[in-house]
Amino acid sequence: MDGIGDVAVGVKRGSDELLSGSMYNSPSSGLSSISDTTSNGSDSKKLRVEDRVGDAPPSRVLHIRKLPNDVSETEIIALGLPFGKVTNILTLKGKNQAFLELSTEEAAMTMVSYYSAVTPHVRSVPVYIQYSNHKELKTDNSNQSGGALTSGSNSSDGGGSPSSPVLRIIIDNMFYPVTLDVLQQIFSKFGTVMKIITFTKNNQFQALLQYNDPTSAQQAKVALDGQNIYNACCTLRIDYSKLVNLNVKYNNDKSRDYTRPELPAGDGQPALDPTVVAALGKDSSSLLGKIPGALSPLSAAAAAAAAAGRVALSGHSGASGVLLVSNLNEEMVTPHSLFTLFGVYGDVQRVKILFNKKDSALIQMADMNQAQLAMSHLNGQKMYSKIIRVTMSKHQTVQLPRDGLDDQGLTKDFTNSPLHRFKKPGSKNFQNIFPPSATLHLSNIPQDITEEDLRVLFSNSGGTVKAFKFFQDHKMALIQMTTIEEAIQCLIDLHNYNMGNNHHLKVSFSKSTI
Repeated sequence: MDGIGDVAVGVKRGSDELLSGSMYNSPSSGLSSISDTTSNGSDSKKLRVEDRVGDAPPSRVLHIRKLPNDVSETEIIALGLPFGKVTNILTLKGKNQAFLELSTEEAAMTMVSYYSAVTPHVRSVPVYIQYSNHKELKTDNSNQSGGALTSGSNSSDGGGSPSSPVLRIIIDNMFYPVTLDVLQQIFSKFGTVMKIITFTKNNQFQALLQYNDPTSAQQAKVALDGQNIYNACCTLRIDYSKLVNLNVKYNNDKSRDYTRPELPAGDGQPALDPTVVAALGKDSSSLLGKIPGALSPLSAAAAAAAAAGRVALSGHSGASGVLLVSNLNEEMVTPHSLFTLFGVYGDVQRVKILFNKKDSALIQMADMNQAQLAMSHLNGQKMYSKIIRVTMSKHQTVQLPRDGLDDQGLTKDFTNSPLHRFKKPGSKNFQNIFPPSATLHLSNIPQDITEEDLRVLFSNSGGTVKAFKFFQDHKMALIQMTTIEEAIQCLIDLHNYNMGNNHHLKVSFSKSTI
């Protein structure tokens, strides 16, 4: 029974949890009733155990069951990475179970909520995820190979060790150029990128990238190895480097040290503004921030998808991009208002407000990545004075009404809308995806429009303007409302607003404050 202390200290044990050595190996321990083997327990007993386990309160430790026999830790970690940082893992060999610890309880809640609608699969086998009774995992290094994020992929390290913070990156099928900045954007979703060196070897574009800690390197390798930066090309091949520190001499388009913005550019290279280098190092991780009062966003792979333009999420290829939105204000909501709000996070294809339940709607996004981004950012936000709930729908598409059938305008097809923000691959809009905030970014402002004009316009949407700031050229501005709800309302009302002379105002959420 001594092993209990190594797993969880001061936490009440549950029947789903990590049992001691003697109980763990005992066929009558009770664990058999929640594993793949059911020879000693009836179906009713199994159901009762699972019901009781499923009642556990939210925890950042998740219990995963029915895993394939030869599953690797890498595959288990990959289940959690799109939802936040994975901080620990414990596999129960022979029991087809594992425990995954995320960095926050909110990330775990997002993961459980998502997988309750979309059954996760490992090697084409459905697995089951629920909250654990433990609040944290405390693993014994002698038994767990170092605890957090040790994976079974050491054989393909290319000679480096998972304890190195430096990754070696090779780009295969490079039909489009991949720059140092693109790499920094993608890899910064997993931790602080300190240094990057790019070079060509054996006619292949390669890079060395250094994080501030090995755990970030491990998470990036698990999530991104084998992924495409752009559709069907520019495939990432990632190994651990034998180096543990990179020596960068110049800041230019071939190499960058984000910790030393004062470095020279080198002969024949354009000089970089030190403030830009420093800002890149700090701000790049803020593509997806936390949503006040709502679930944490899906960071990791979904963020990389937004930054690089449709990096495919492993395990979700071909899956539906349809969302179910509930608790809407049925007196106020319209297909167009949902199109505008959800269009901040992806290209909305179709919207259907349910005929018999007008406080709910189905929204079809262009792909699964965009649906995940919209869900993570908008679930729990206030729209028309009501807190909306956003989950993944089991529908594959949103059906249009049959010809001649009047559905009172509740269904709209936006497939060919000119207002899609992400239609163009590599668009700057991919780099400007932020959670709802009280501050809005305005662009495409006509030269003759004054600050007072904009203050009046936004006040008329029912909010109070707290602060305003024009950019130097007066074509862009920041406007800060009193609350996030007011900002959401203004974005819905005023995005694409005609300011005259065919100038349509562009409105998006900003990461800045005034």
